[in-house]
Amino acid sequence: QVQVAESGGGLVQAGGSLRLSCEVSGRTFNRDDMGWYRQAPGKKREFVAAMSWSGSIKNYHGNVKGRFTISRDNAKNTVYLQMNNLEPEDTAIYFCVVDPPLAPDSTCVPGDELWGPGAAVAVSS
Repeated sequence: QVQVAESGGGLVQAGGSLRLSCEVSGRTFNRDDMGWYRQAPGKKREFVAAMSWSGSIKNYHGNVKGRFTISRDNAKNTVYLQMNNLEPEDTAIYFCVVDPPLAPDSTCVPGDELWGPGAAVAVSS
């Protein structure tokens, strides 16, 4: 049974930084693509970033490119999302997902069991 757990959310002022972590168990993590999505209040869930299992492919939503960085530590079964220069528009619940589509505009959605419960990020102006 796969388990996905995010951590590291919180409240930060605009211009600040946060790092989200996501630990995965019950999978062969070093063969899984990994990704981050977010859902802001009143909005649909949207792609943020994704990374191939090898680390050779990294894709980002245009709104976060240059500010957010996805990375992974296969020895720790953990994927990270470093978020710098945060903006109030980044306020959302951030979800980690196993085996996401790597293309930002894909309409494929992984099964419910591959998602974490989410971590809240709030950015004040």
